[in-house]
Amino acid sequence: MLKPILAFSLAILSSLGVYAQKKPDFVTFINSQHKWVDSVFNSLTPRERIAQLFLVRAHTDLGQKYIDSVKNVIAKEQLGGLVVFQGGPVRHVDMINQYQKVSKVPLLVTIDGEWGLGMRLPDSTLSFPYQMTLGALQDNSMLYDMGREVAKDFRRMGIHFNFAPTVDINNNPKNPVIGFRSFGDNKENVALKSAAYMKGMIDGGVLASIKHFPGHGDTDVDSHHDLPVLNFTKERLESLELYPFRELINQGATAVMVGHMFIPALDNTPNMPSSISKKVVTDLLRKQLGFKGLTVTDAMNMKGVTKFFPNGEGDILAIEAGHDLLELSENSGRAIELVEKSIKSGRLKQADIDARVKRVLAAKLWLGLDNYRDANRNNLITDVNRPETKSLIQRMADASVTLLKSNKRIHAFNPKVETAIVSVGINKAQDFEKGMAARLTNAKNYYITGKESEEQLKDLIKEIRAHNQIILAVHDNRSRPRPTLDFSEGVKEFIHKIAGRRTITVMLTNPYALTSVNVDRSASIIMGYQNEDFMQRAAVKVIFKDIKTKGKLPVTINKTYTFGKGL
Repeated sequence: MLKPILAFSLAILSSLGVYAQKKPDFVTFINSQHKWVDSVFNSLTPRERIAQLFLVRAHTDLGQKYIDSVKNVIAKEQLGGLVVFQGGPVRHVDMINQYQKVSKVPLLVTIDGEWGLGMRLPDSTLSFPYQMTLGALQDNSMLYDMGREVAKDFRRMGIHFNFAPTVDINNNPKNPVIGFRSFGDNKENVALKSAAYMKGMIDGGVLASIKHFPGHGDTDVDSHHDLPVLNFTKERLESLELYPFRELINQGATAVMVGHMFIPALDNTPNMPSSISKKVVTDLLRKQLGFKGLTVTDAMNMKGVTKFFPNGEGDILAIEAGHDLLELSENSGRAIELVEKSIKSGRLKQADIDARVKRVLAAKLWLGLDNYRDANRNNLITDVNRPETKSLIQRMADASVTLLKSNKRIHAFNPKVETAIVSVGINKAQDFEKGMAARLTNAKNYYITGKESEEQLKDLIKEIRAHNQIILAVHDNRSRPRPTLDFSEGVKEFIHKIAGRRTITVMLTNPYALTSVNVDRSASIIMGYQNEDFMQRAAVKVIFKDIKTKGKLPVTINKTYTFGKGL
């Protein structure tokens, strides 16, 4: 028998996923028979078994009344799991623990955490760089390390399943819903980086769901608001969109999320979303690609499915299509009743439902939920803000920042020479400006907010051009980096005139934003991909020659700035 101290130590290490790599292969495991699974399955009523297939939305930023209402739904319906959204870490842990207490079977806790906990809990947890930024990385092992760190955070909070990575190939610059969430527009690069991130999470003891099958990268419609239509041939889909899915399935993908898109080449039923199409989920994903892990729908309350299949019909079609898990049904109680009726009518087969329920239960067993323990709220904020995680985030940023044009001006940059630092899109110093000021002997800052008059901009151009060294920093200060900048024509013209042969331009924006402003005349152009502090610090390091740029452009912008560009 283990000594108590040793047993306790092993339990702690196991909870952090240290031994997760010794776990059995997930896909094989969930398709095998297990005593615990059979025992739990037999303890549930037929209705409670169906409920295991449904995931309900959970927040802690909408007040106690909302938290209590979800608790009542879980207690009444005995649902299979949660999808956690915005709130705070400690409140989330309290909420999850509370919900677990009213559940007969431990809940499967899922999250959309593509760039870590910070995607949903941004005020007190860490965010990794966006996938588009990481598409510029040349060392994919860092993505594996990121997956391990994300898994540590999730396990610490009692979260088991990440709806990530996004393996969509973003080959449409106008895509309103994927964009910076994609690793880029090159299918091999997307597959390599997605696989590294996915494996890190799985080895860390967290399930990963690749998405949005069969590929949401070339759309100009957001499926949250409408149903995108993809008029591509099967040949195009096979060679491009499906490539990363096929690669990752062959490398042990644990789950696949199917998106809401109408793709006539795959299923020409009018307005049929791929998410609820049997031809897509069963025939293509299961049979043709041989996927035997968990399938999960994208959120079933999105307009991409409810617009044409309202009142719970989409839920039944999703089950009929072959899904194991349904995310965010508009009304889970109604959906469970509809499934019961569909079984009685013969539309759905009891044996199919039972097999899926057992797969879900087996996933919970693989995750260790047969020995479920509440997450501890003590020291939680410290535990999910680890120094080693912060270090990895900065190293990833440093390795992603990309030099798109000559380093001559950077080599010649002199910290002792009077320098104009021109910041567009912000009204006060951020980390970039603070980092520059701390190391310059003589600097003058200019902030262009967009509220300046034409005359003011003209006067500023003259004043700024009088400096021998100019740093032009273009910030996208919005919460998500869009492919276009919403600057006025006057500000765009100002940027064009400042971006001259004495100027080092730093783009802290979505890379596609290079089409919004003309900075080609700049002596050097540094692409920082996003406006977060870690990217701003990386850009400062480049200017002061602390690091050499290693990043390569993950997308093609135009003939000048193509995939793989980077000095």
